[in-house]
Order: sequence, then structure tokens, then C-alpha cells
Amino acid sequence: MSVEVAQRGLRERKRDETRRRIADAAAELASAQGIVETTVEQIVERAGVGRATFFRYFESKELAIATGLSDVAIFVLVATLRDLPPELGPLEAVRAAHRALAVDFEERREMYLEQALLCRSSAAMLAWTLHLYVDWEIAIAEAVRSRFGEDLADDDPRPRLVGAMSMAAARLACDRWLESEGSGDLPALVERQLAGLELGSP
Repeated sequence: MSVEVAQRGLRERKRDETRRRIADAAAELASAQGIVETTVEQIVERAGVGRATFFRYFESKELAIATGLSDVAIFVLVATLRDLPPELGPLEAVRAAHRALAVDFEERREMYLEQALLCRSSAAMLAWTLHLYVDWEIAIAEAVRSRFGEDLADDDPRPRLVGAMSMAAARLACDRWLESEGSGDLPALVERQLAGLELGSP
């Protein structure tokens, strides 16, 4: 490996670390005090960066918050999926993981509603949310891959399809939930959408 390549790799890692630090700070503040009350000034202070650095990575506090909350949620979902019994099939595991994560829904209903409205608050936020969905799809695909069997080919599309369909089901459920202004049962809506998915046997 050349010195130039090594230096470029180091710069990329530092950029990733800075982005993650900003997003984590944004998510922590938003979770503690709400999205509206969280400011760019608070985020940069907690992340230990300047305003110029913040806007080099994110166009707004909303984008930083959405990214941070998404990163945390992906980590929790993947950890839950990997802890489930290995005999569960891919879709069964995804449904079981969503049920497990829905246990505290009522306690966190307002926070979920605030996040859902944030993700649809503007064209830019909606586009960014759809971009983040790809990260979710990939994470789910990797987490359920082993549930298809050890002889699964590298180019088998089914793990990624599980991720994509799962996220589509969750998005449709959330859209329906927002139609009721957050008064409905989001976990039940997600379960209903996921129950409509079918795959052939591995």
C-alpha cells in the first residue's frame, strides 16, 4: 500500500468519525429534549466541532438528527435480529424483531411521532429518509443472511429482498399511522404489513 493510499484511507476514516460524532450528538440531544428544542449550536458543542464543520457534513440540524436516530435504530434492530433463535426464518425473524422492539411503543409514542413527522417535513428530508432506508435494507440483509442456510450463494438476491420488502412494509405502515395523526397502533400496522410478505422456500 502506498503512502498516498494510506493517507487517503486515514482521511476517509476521520471524515466518517466526524460525521458519526455529529450525528450521534444530534440524536442524543433530540432524544433528551425533542427535535424542535435541539439547535445546531448545541449539536456542535456536544460533538466538539465548529459550525463550518457541521455544515460541511449536514445541510440542517434535521438531517443530522435523522441520520443519528437512524444509526441508533439500525444498531438496535440488527442486535435484536441476531439474538433471536436461529431456527426462525428470515421474515419470521424480522417480524419477531419488530414485535420485540414494540414493547415500549406506548411509552415512546410521542417520540416516534415526532421522528416520523420530521422525516416527512420537507422534500429534502423525505429524500434523505429514503436514502437512509438503503442503509436499513443492507443492515437487515446482512443480519438475516445466515437464516437462509450456509450454502447461500454470494449473489443470491433474497437477503437484500427481505431488507427491501421489510423497509417498504414499515414505510407503508408508518404512512397509514400518520393518517391517524399518530393515534393508531403502529406496531400492529407494521405487523400487518409484514404478514403480507411471502417468499419461496430457501
